[in-house]
Amino acid sequence: MRPRPDPVTPGQESVWAFPRPAIAEPTDAHIVIEHAGTVIADTRASIRTLETSHPPSYYIPPADIAPGVLREAPGSSFCEWKGVARYWDVVVGEIVIPRVGWSYPDPSAPFAMLRDHVAFYAAPFDRCSVDGEAVIPQPGGFYGGWITGGLAGPFKGVPGSRFW
Repeated sequence: MRPRPDPVTPGQESVWAFPRPAIAEPTDAHIVIEHAGTVIADTRASIRTLETSHPPSYYIPPADIAPGVLREAPGSSFCEWKGVARYWDVVVGEIVIPRVGWSYPDPSAPFAMLRDHVAFYAAPFDRCSVDGEAVIPQPGGFYGGWITGGLAGPFKGVPGSRFW
């Protein structure tokens, strides 16, 4: 059952207006990830993925990720649109955040621009922001979207949203 979209206020976009199947598009939004006093990533050249009912995930180019913080993690997953994902741990000194990032080394043709860019779950980090606004992680343990005040939901991942 499709839920009733939340009202959209000025300056917001509704995740219910996002397309299905998903798309990827470049954005110049200022994306910053910080943890334990370290800037993990800082970019104005990310790619956001948009899919009905999901807040965007932001894929960051490797050049805008701090050197030495990524370590390949075991496992993979499959996205029906993007292809096979690999996972990344983030290492900051003695701190290891396991499987907090993912990337597509060989994405499907419509998502070719994502090649080797890395997206991150927001929840484990001290702060993730879009244009200076701290994000709220997408609900649920699987999805990696970043919620800001510029989005109207409801967002997939809440209880009962499995078949949205």
